[in-house]
Amino acid sequence: MALAVAVPAALLAACCFAVAAVLQQEAAATMPERESLRPQLIWALAHRPLWLAGIALSALSFVIQGAALAFGPLVLVLPLASTDLLFALPLIARRRRRRLTRWDVTGAVCTAGGVAAFLAVLPYSASETRPGIGNWLPLLAVIAACVTVLVPAGLRTSGRVRAAVYAAAAGLLFALLDALTKSTAGLFRDRGLAALVHWEPYALMVVGGAGLLLAQSSFQAGSLAVSLPLIDTIEPIGAVLIGAAVLHERLATSGYLAIQILGAALAVTGIVILDRSPLVRT
Repeated sequence: MALAVAVPAALLAACCFAVAAVLQQEAAATMPERESLRPQLIWALAHRPLWLAGIALSALSFVIQGAALAFGPLVLVLPLASTDLLFALPLIARRRRRRLTRWDVTGAVCTAGGVAAFLAVLPYSASETRPGIGNWLPLLAVIAACVTVLVPAGLRTSGRVRAAVYAAAAGLLFALLDALTKSTAGLFRDRGLAALVHWEPYALMVVGGAGLLLAQSSFQAGSLAVSLPLIDTIEPIGAVLIGAAVLHERLATSGYLAIQILGAALAVTGIVILDRSPLVRT
């Protein structure tokens, strides 16, 4: 029953986020470069109906993904949720009245096949939904250090490089956000409103706000060809590693682990192929 909820919810979240990313990027790309990484960027975008529609869909995607995480582990939900580029590409093609090429289809097949191979040998296990603060602190320190290095590096660059750097930082924060969402969903499921006395829901809002600002700054600096593939690679890999290290979720063992590694590599290869599509490079 848990898988019957988690799997469709994760795929629906991916679809919603794909549409949201396309709408947000189209709106953010019209903003001047000087607004990058400033709170004024969010304020200015908030006056654009297209961006507001994208944010509404992002919020819906987050809620749906939270429901998926309440029933399934990170190592299951995030690889499925990271398939948003598969939904985004046909949408972009339709909006631009262009056809998908053979390379587009090849990239999509590689990505879908890689995710399927990764999940096919995944042993289902319930995770520790609320690890102790001692388990969280090293993770928080590492991600904070990485973001602290990446953000100033982005400020010293522009264009595609800036978009890539901000997307990498956003991907790290989204991976942390996914883990916090998993923990918070477990708290609300088990304790109801008493979950509000714990620190995770408030950390969730801070990390989510920072990730949103970085993602919008990445969308503003360059095309989806730069930002979305990076986020789609870093977020699920980071979330799976966090799930295994902090939430004690299980990955495959022995020979099956090799299949998971090959599946992950195939999925990343597919994302790289899709990254080179003219549809997302303009």
